[in-house]
Amino acid sequence: MNRTILLNPGPVTLSERVRRSLLQPDLCHREPEFAELTLDIKARLAAVYPAAARDYTAVLLTGSGTCAVEAMLSTLVPPEGKVLVVSNGVYGERMAAMIRAHGKPLQVIASPWLEPMDLEEVAACLNRDPAITHVLAVHHETTTGRLNDIAQLGRLCRRHQVALLLDSVSSFGAEAIEFGDWNLEACAATGNKCLHGVPGMSFVLVKQAVFETRPSAANTVYLDLHRYHREQANGYSPFTQAVQVAYALQEALREMEDAGGWMARHGRYRQISQRILRSLQALGVKPLLNPPDVSCVLSAFQLPPGSAYHAVHEQLKASGFIIYAGQGKFNNEIFRIANMGDIQDSDLDRLLACCHDLFNN
Repeated sequence: MNRTILLNPGPVTLSERVRRSLLQPDLCHREPEFAELTLDIKARLAAVYPAAARDYTAVLLTGSGTCAVEAMLSTLVPPEGKVLVVSNGVYGERMAAMIRAHGKPLQVIASPWLEPMDLEEVAACLNRDPAITHVLAVHHETTTGRLNDIAQLGRLCRRHQVALLLDSVSSFGAEAIEFGDWNLEACAATGNKCLHGVPGMSFVLVKQAVFETRPSAANTVYLDLHRYHREQANGYSPFTQAVQVAYALQEALREMEDAGGWMARHGRYRQISQRILRSLQALGVKPLLNPPDVSCVLSAFQLPPGSAYHAVHEQLKASGFIIYAGQGKFNNEIFRIANMGDIQDSDLDRLLACCHDLFNN
């Protein structure tokens, strides 16, 4: 029997190695064995990008990637600070909603979802408003599959000495992150996307100096990164962590290291996504964005005339593949294919054969 392959942007299809790790003995999160596990995961996360290993520390949370993003914004944006949110999709808009919910000052530079970030307006805004302390942006905006130009945005942040807080939930472990060049104060991510763990554990990679020089600005109890950082220095956490999920994250990180690290994963993702793109284009299915603007993680495609998303989804699901709908105004216009997780060449062969049967009119 063919296994089900998840082509949604997380959770992902697990490797057998990671799946087996969930069968380890039950463990109390207050025991030293779990503290040792936590410290190992924290070290491995900080080392995914070697440039971050010295100056950044990982803070683990039990929750989704959105949990990590909100903890980052709540803790690191001071009440006397001001945020500039640069948005071109659902997840940029969600960051702005978080800042509003926390009652902190903000300005939003929003581009249409099909457009890149408006970096000219960002530069103008930073020039005229010295009160801005933090810029917030999404690295890989899965609304459309766009990989935002964070390199240029980061250079603007460095030039104006403004900290960058990055939603890297759908890019960490698969796309380049330049910590120093981007003036990156922190990035938030999850263990169940490009790292190939299971849902339930997320993290924020924070510049160590932040904890040493600034008090917490958190206006929540559960999402205060300072408190987690203090207790996780010894491997413990202020609240119950997802123990079995931690086992899986540790094994997923080991598996990634054994396979050659994030650059090897990027190469594998790019190989798969390019093959999907070429095959669908040959069938007359058009990509939503210009292919060079898209991440290696996920691609969005326009539904061909006469095709309905529900019908496409159900036919592929019957063959063992789960794709993803568009969001908002794209709900009935596009479908999205992510290529994270344990996707083998044989799985890809089968997917493309199904797409040929579906779209070859």
